[in-house]
Amino acid sequence: MFGFDIGSNSGVIGTKQYRDYFNNPSDLLQGGINGALSAGCFVGALLAGFPADRYSRKYTLIGASVLFVIGSVFQAASNGVPLLCVGRVLNGLSVGVTSMVVPLYQSEIAPKEIRGRIVAVQQWSITWGIMISFWIQYGSQFTDSTAAFRIPWGIQAVPALILLSGMWAFPFSPRWLADKGRMDEAIQVLADIHGDGDIHHPRVQLEIQEIEAVIKFDREQASHRYADILKPQYAYRASLGICLQIWQQLTGMNIIMFYVVLLFEQAGVGDDQESTLVSSGVNYVVNVVMTVPAILWVDKWGRRNTMIFGALAMSLFLWVVGGLMSQGEWYLDDAGKWKVNIANEHAAKGMVACIYLFVASFATTWGPLGWIYPAEIFPLRIRAIAVSLSTSANWLFNWVLNFVVPLLMQRIRFGLYMLFAGFNFLMACHVFLAYPETKGFTLEEMDIVFEQNPRKKVDRAFVEAELARRAGLEHNRPASTEKNEDIV
Repeated sequence: MFGFDIGSNSGVIGTKQYRDYFNNPSDLLQGGINGALSAGCFVGALLAGFPADRYSRKYTLIGASVLFVIGSVFQAASNGVPLLCVGRVLNGLSVGVTSMVVPLYQSEIAPKEIRGRIVAVQQWSITWGIMISFWIQYGSQFTDSTAAFRIPWGIQAVPALILLSGMWAFPFSPRWLADKGRMDEAIQVLADIHGDGDIHHPRVQLEIQEIEAVIKFDREQASHRYADILKPQYAYRASLGICLQIWQQLTGMNIIMFYVVLLFEQAGVGDDQESTLVSSGVNYVVNVVMTVPAILWVDKWGRRNTMIFGALAMSLFLWVVGGLMSQGEWYLDDAGKWKVNIANEHAAKGMVACIYLFVASFATTWGPLGWIYPAEIFPLRIRAIAVSLSTSANWLFNWVLNFVVPLLMQRIRFGLYMLFAGFNFLMACHVFLAYPETKGFTLEEMDIVFEQNPRKKVDRAFVEAELARRAGLEHNRPASTEKNEDIV
């Protein structure tokens, strides 16, 4: 759903039909139109924690799907900017809810050995949505009418209808069921996921014992209030989740996705609207293909080193893009927009290649990990509200950047890419100093993981023994292995 909105809108804003119908929106107005989605996402993500806890992850996703269908209809039927923005805000509310609840739901049902892989599939589906909807929009542009943008906006409702229909067949989160006292249902869901339906499977029994022990501890020795997130041991984790989501926006990736058409127009890539859109479309293909390595190997690479490497790679490629653009000849076109003439053909191709390499670096690293890490580091009693705050921070910065980037493209020009290059370097430093490795640990083990030095490798055997000691369980856990064929 989120991918369909990005892909359709990023292509639509570069078409003549859209610009003529909406009277050539200024940079400020275009930033407001694009930012309407992000504003809705911020509110949706911020409010999603309560219904996810109260009414279940499953029913919250169903409700969000209905909202997205309504928003897509409003966009497709828009007769001006106000109705278009209303539709985008409704879609944003829905995407804000789903972007918070989907990783939460996935992390609570996934085996620890492939939890990163499962959550990474969300990012992959977003990239598929971006690519498919962009090429739908590319075909629609040849319609010499408002259908050029109404068709892509209307088709956005299709994935929402699929989610609306399919979620009825999905189980409730076993950890949500256990927290609500529905232990028999929780055991059966775990058995279906981990034990081929056998509730006596050793893995199922061990996991339900750990869940019960943690819930018992929470109820007997800790409160069950959202205010617990302000306690020092959880406030630190909340700051990591929030900062990670903010950093994901400050990579500059979503801005590239939203405004790649305008970027290539500004750099003179392509001789006409069609060739510019084709060059932009390759960007989305790269995004899809390069997310696959993350799905396959993120649970082997780990979280920490992957994020550090990705941030440094993105920083390098953005420095090159900014440097190449700074060497071009800048001029004002007939519409009063700054554009650059990169006379050296090799330099122009190098700039495009670096944009593609930047996208590939993000897709393999920060794209999926921006959703994986915050969804797995919090205890059950505050997990929904903590993930909600983290995700809302993502959308707040998404909104700010969507609003200001069209202006910055004209005000500081090539400096924009150098600015984001600096952000990427800073985030690599932050991850190195503050973020512990979480791969291979269950959600119930995260309290112990975060008691360790983040720059040192955490001993898995120690964590397992310590959890067993605290929970009063016999330490006879089945052998943990990342190559467990039954799980994979």
